[in-house]
Amino acid sequence: MLRWIVGSSLKFRYLVVALAGAMMFFGVGQLEAMPVDVFPEFAPPRVEIQTSCLGLSAAEVESLVTIPLEQSLNGIPELDTIRSKSVPQLSSIELFFRPGTDILEARQLVTERMASVVRTIPTWASPPVMMPPVSTTGRVMEVGLSSDTINLRDMSMIAYWTIRARLLRVPGVANVAIWGERIKMPQVRVIPDRLTKYDLTLDQVMTTTADAVDSGILRFSNGAVIGRGGFVDTPTQRLQVQHTLPVLTPEDLARVSVARRHGTTITLGDIAVVKEGTLPLIGDAVINDGPGLMLVVEKFPWANTLELTRGVEDALTELQPGLPGLEMDPTIFQAADFIDLAIHNLTRALIIGSLLVLLVIGLFLFEWRTALISLIAIPLSLLTAALVLDRRGATINTMVLTGMVIAVGVVVDDAIIDIENIVRRLRIARKEGTTLSTANVILDASLEVRSAIIYATLIDVATLLPIFFVQGLTGALFAPLALSYGLAVLASMLVALTVTPALGLILLGNAPIERRESPLVRWLQPLYQRVLTPVLRAPLRVASVGIVIFLAGLFVVPHLGEALLPEFKERDFLMHWISKPGTSLPEERRIVTAAGRDLRSIPGVQTFGSHIGQALLAEEIVGANFGENWITVDPAADYDETLAKIQEVVDGYPGLYHDVLTYFNERVDEVLAGSTEPIVVRIFGQDLKELRSRAHEVRNLLSDIPGITEEHVSFQEDVPQVEIRVNLGAAQRFGIKPGDVRRAAATLVSGEEVGDIFRGGRAYDVNVWSTPQNRDSVSDIGRLLLDTPGGGRVRLAQVADVRVRPTPNAIEREADSRRIDVEANVEGGERCRGSGQGRRLPARVSRGAAG
Repeated sequence: MLRWIVGSSLKFRYLVVALAGAMMFFGVGQLEAMPVDVFPEFAPPRVEIQTSCLGLSAAEVESLVTIPLEQSLNGIPELDTIRSKSVPQLSSIELFFRPGTDILEARQLVTERMASVVRTIPTWASPPVMMPPVSTTGRVMEVGLSSDTINLRDMSMIAYWTIRARLLRVPGVANVAIWGERIKMPQVRVIPDRLTKYDLTLDQVMTTTADAVDSGILRFSNGAVIGRGGFVDTPTQRLQVQHTLPVLTPEDLARVSVARRHGTTITLGDIAVVKEGTLPLIGDAVINDGPGLMLVVEKFPWANTLELTRGVEDALTELQPGLPGLEMDPTIFQAADFIDLAIHNLTRALIIGSLLVLLVIGLFLFEWRTALISLIAIPLSLLTAALVLDRRGATINTMVLTGMVIAVGVVVDDAIIDIENIVRRLRIARKEGTTLSTANVILDASLEVRSAIIYATLIDVATLLPIFFVQGLTGALFAPLALSYGLAVLASMLVALTVTPALGLILLGNAPIERRESPLVRWLQPLYQRVLTPVLRAPLRVASVGIVIFLAGLFVVPHLGEALLPEFKERDFLMHWISKPGTSLPEERRIVTAAGRDLRSIPGVQTFGSHIGQALLAEEIVGANFGENWITVDPAADYDETLAKIQEVVDGYPGLYHDVLTYFNERVDEVLAGSTEPIVVRIFGQDLKELRSRAHEVRNLLSDIPGITEEHVSFQEDVPQVEIRVNLGAAQRFGIKPGDVRRAAATLVSGEEVGDIFRGGRAYDVNVWSTPQNRDSVSDIGRLLLDTPGGGRVRLAQVADVRVRPTPNAIEREADSRRIDVEANVEGGERCRGSGQGRRLPARVSRGAAG
């Protein structure tokens, strides 16, 4: 078989070389079109559902939204597990499917299940939204917006309606989340004392406001029905009828009449402050040292990161002339930077390898033709492997490039061995004056080395097979590495069997190679013979030395550090910046701003951006106490020195939980166990008090293990909450129903959307709320005036108890059970090995660690 392959290649040598040349010419163009990403898709197929629940606590979100959705989603085909997190105002459910599941089919099944349960969710919760499918390392770019002349509300409108809309048109962009946005909306801020003065009710204000705008959303108001225009037929033409409402601005809305009292028309402006405002912030952003917005661009799993990044940058450049005074900084984080660095390093490694091969061949073979053949064979082998990967739909990523780099040694070896033996045999044949043709000499020379090496190559490839059967994250990460390595080795073998002999016959058939023996070889041969002779005379002594080295290696291996991935020296860092649960948004913003100033003072730190809390339809399901700080380090700066200074600044903020990570390491840890720590002990149960008690026991046990650091219970604890509990007896005396109390108080405390105004192709929510001075404190809430059926007014404190009570800040669930994590780090970043004294966790504490 081998003789036929090599013989056919020699017979049709010009055709083989032409095909190889065509493959290199067209393959380079095809290679440039391959999608490029940081890592292979190492997470199982995932579908996320988010439900916005403005004004609800974490416990209410769990019981009213999260659990009903979870129950409806159980039992979907190929579903592996369900994780959920309920925080104030937001429910997030993640469904993880078994590897190999078609993500689009899974989304279709989830959509069908959601349709059956969405009607049971309370109407004041927004409809559940299925998040777009994004890559595991889906965060491609962070764009910071800031301005000295444009206020944050106007900036938010530009960001949402102009910049975000343009970026979503870039091929591959799945989502653009905006942190810190303050969307403009007309607000009717009711003054309760004015309602009493004019004998009006809150329901009248809400109904009037809803009926005055284009589209009211109160279910039983007249504004819920939009009047049709119709048409008028004249003898010669048909005229369409269009109704244009005069209410377009807050000033217009303030002139809308509510009622008449004693011959005087009472308008909304008489009983409320009607002005342009925004909803209470659920998150914020800090850009460099001041306020701003942060746009986080996420990509589809199949998108090309480099092309998408260029597309986003081109879109921002296109928009910039029309947005004077607005600074857009797309360099806060770019995943493409890491990819460019990896490709640059690979290119450099290949160039250095090719130069070394050229040097070795030149010194040892002393023949430029042999060097040319080897330099053709090396890139041809790698290119062939890359084209096979492209045919399989793979992406160019870090693991694929790593496999290629590792395979360079084998590829170079194949390139040199064959051509060296061909040259040697041709010299011998010509010196001896053999009658064999040059083609037969090259055929015999190729088979002489290739017959043995082909078995070694197949054994080398066979050792990779177990990797393809490894499950979970490890298998997903390293299977592409093994595949690219194996393909490069097999391609190198194929090139050595076909292209190398063909080129050898074409270039060396009549070349005077017998007169060009290398001087270096003549000098090294006697030296090598003097070294080899005593070794062969004492084989047992040499074998003993080898055994000692082997045993020493066995002793050293258990003491080596272990890590799933090597440390990538990325130039982008993120720092989790977590204060105590319950911390206000202004306080978290103040701390983050101070940290930003300190970090930017470090030489080498170029940019700083931070997002705090939540953004609408974004990936972070957290409270206002959670921030992520992102910085970019100058490539010219000393990496280790700059990182040490960053860590020093971060450690200078006591009382916070913080760390210094790279984005890609964080994503790997998140996929491992839904946590960024290397050690996670997960405890399941229903009673939150019992879960916390057990978690603290586990934390104490971990603290006794040498090498464990930063052990802590995940940030699930009680925070203060204003609780309004209706007194049924008092409510009965005033004729008020408990539900009426809740609805009226909710409108006055958190606001209620009653309609929409459409202007210039944009929709503006219209909200009814109360003035800030009427809801600034617990006592203010107790003094809120409620309407009674008899037309009177009663203060909220007269029919309900208003008090501060503890409530969970977040509730996490998995497999239909609540859970809490105990997390820890390892000293030095290496895997900790205990002292051998095993510690048993208490009964009823489920143990699960990932790291």
